[in-house]
Amino acid sequence: MPRKTKGQHFLLSAKARSLSVKQVMRMTDEEARTAFRRVRWASTDGEPVCPKCGCLGCNEYACRPIWKCKGCGHQFSVTSGTIFAGRKLEVRDLLAAIAIFVNAAKGISALQLGRDLGVQYKTAFVLAHKLREAMAAEMRNVVLDGTVEVDGCYVGGNVRPENLKADRKDRRLADNQNGKRKCVVVMRERGGRTLPFALMSEAEGAPIIAKRVAKGSVVHADEAGSWDELHARFDMKRINHQVGYSMDGACTNQAESYFSRLRRAEWGQHHHIGGLYLGRYAAEMAWREDHRRVANGGLVNRLTGLALAASVSVDWCGYWQRKAA
Repeated sequence: MPRKTKGQHFLLSAKARSLSVKQVMRMTDEEARTAFRRVRWASTDGEPVCPKCGCLGCNEYACRPIWKCKGCGHQFSVTSGTIFAGRKLEVRDLLAAIAIFVNAAKGISALQLGRDLGVQYKTAFVLAHKLREAMAAEMRNVVLDGTVEVDGCYVGGNVRPENLKADRKDRRLADNQNGKRKCVVVMRERGGRTLPFALMSEAEGAPIIAKRVAKGSVVHADEAGSWDELHARFDMKRINHQVGYSMDGACTNQAESYFSRLRRAEWGQHHHIGGLYLGRYAAEMAWREDHRRVANGGLVNRLTGLALAASVSVDWCGYWQRKAA
């Protein structure tokens, strides 16, 4: 009798590979700029639109890849006014960076991205965070509905134990912690979006859940007392993880699946995530989890569109200059 085989994982299928870095690097600069134009100005089929006044009449310079608006005289390029404003990398290199970034299923470190692109670590660090900011913009003002799972995961703040056992302290006590520990609270709609937030404690997540989950939704949570106040607003289903992972239809397995991706990114790629940037990395992993069944070519187009739709980054434009000041 033939042995039954499991279905092929999506990432192993040919459908998942619709674009390669090799294809991007074989593009000319003009072809890469054309690809950016078609994404940024999709409504006009790539014809430039003035980012200042919205005029469609623009003259292209013969000596440089920029345009001048006939209406207000504003000069702009394909990345002007976007998160890539002030770039020094060629557009083709930006497109390659996006392709490399989305191809990494568990995320990619700035060190590895810099080596792949042949740029300094500082350049890769800021570029990666700009892409994370663009990912997070897709989750802005999203409200979850239906069946939603909530959970919390503590990240960082580890204190190394003393060498001798007699000198070791109970690291579970607040007095013996370094204060850098933070909690990622996640809301995950079944069949929908994932919304993470980096907070100081799990208890801080309840008010945010009340705002970002529609009233009347069914919320699944574990036995932690942090979620008790949600009973006043939602139909709650609770699961005691000391007894089982699923019971009487209640479970938080999809929230745990998100935390698995976040942990793998932390341990396998970044090794350490600073508390200041934890929310950025959490949003990145949520975006990857929500689009895990999209081909990499579609992911490149989606992230490119988000980056070109975002305005100039307040946090990352001139980041290293401010750090040095």
